Amino acid sequence: MKTFLAFISSLFLVFILASCSDDDEVAVTAKKSTQTPRFDHSHGKEVTDLEKHKFEHQFADQCVEREIKNSQNKNVDRQRYSRPCLCIAAFMMKDLTATEAEKFLKEHKNTQSLRIRYENAAYHCLQEKAQAKAPTVFRQR
Repeated sequence: MKTFLAFISSLFLVFILASCSDDDEVAVTAKKSTQTPRFDHSHGKEVTDLEKHKFEHQFADQCVEREIKNSQNKNVDRQRYSRPCLCIAAFMMKDLTATEAEKFLKEHKNTQSLRIRYENAAYHCLQEKAQAKAPTVFRQR
């Protein structure tokens, strides 16, 4: 019984001491948390219209060259691929960041975010075409 009573009283004492804290320490902790931001949500500098225009045309040209690389009739294929590639470049240009534009235009690198955005834009632009009508079987509608 004495050990049980000693255990309960020591437990009570631990809770009392743990709940008491220095008000200055709490104030310092609160002050530190308001001064240092946890997440940086800045998007950096804006991309100018001139950079976007350069990006659009350079990316479209790169896209066309990539598509006609192994082509037999390059002039015909160049005309055929120019419109979808320009659509893809224009779609990608909408959300272009300054970092991506700089890496593409100056360093001639394709970032991972550009590759992901390219796949999304290609899906969007190539689905834009009218799909062929399914054949009517047994004249059902």
